[in-house]
Amino acid sequence: MIDVNQLRKGTTFTANGNLYRVLEYRHHKPGRGKATIRVTVRDLRSGSTIEMTFNSGERVEDIRVEANTVEYLYADDDFVTFMNTETYDQPQLNRAIFGDDLKFIKDSMAIKLLSYESEIIDYELPKTMEYEVIEVEAAVAGDTANSPTKKIKLESGFEVSAPMFINVGDVVKINLEEEAYVTRVSK
Repeated sequence: MIDVNQLRKGTTFTANGNLYRVLEYRHHKPGRGKATIRVTVRDLRSGSTIEMTFNSGERVEDIRVEANTVEYLYADDDFVTFMNTETYDQPQLNRAIFGDDLKFIKDSMAIKLLSYESEIIDYELPKTMEYEVIEVEAAVAGDTANSPTKKIKLESGFEVSAPMFINVGDVVKINLEEEAYVTRVSK
């Protein structure tokens, strides 16, 4: 059991028989009275996001989640299939679990699958990834004021804004949490 004051982003806990992961934490201390802890959490089984409020001093049961690194194999209409490179098991997850994050996944990409009591409940993408640029928006000659950017399309299919000097064939690093260009890795 942990005190609700210890709930921080990424903490996994159980309450009312459900598994939750903290997405956002806010501590509110009014002028008089007890402090309240407000957290935005995601239900790891249903995928829904909800707000929870606790009084300072309350306790919840934290859980230990096991992480296994797997390699992406393929996706079909219903499932995304991975392979554990140590045991060669091929776990499948419902495509809906990934939502918009599926656009970041490319062939042979390593991600972490998180499990609790042998049930796969969540996944973790790397913070940054490198992608090859396959398409760029035409740059306007002379447009150099105010750090101009252009849209680029990456090998996994998603688009991001990048500096004007990025060309087709370049490899760029992307911050997956912010969906933002970080740097050019190679030409």
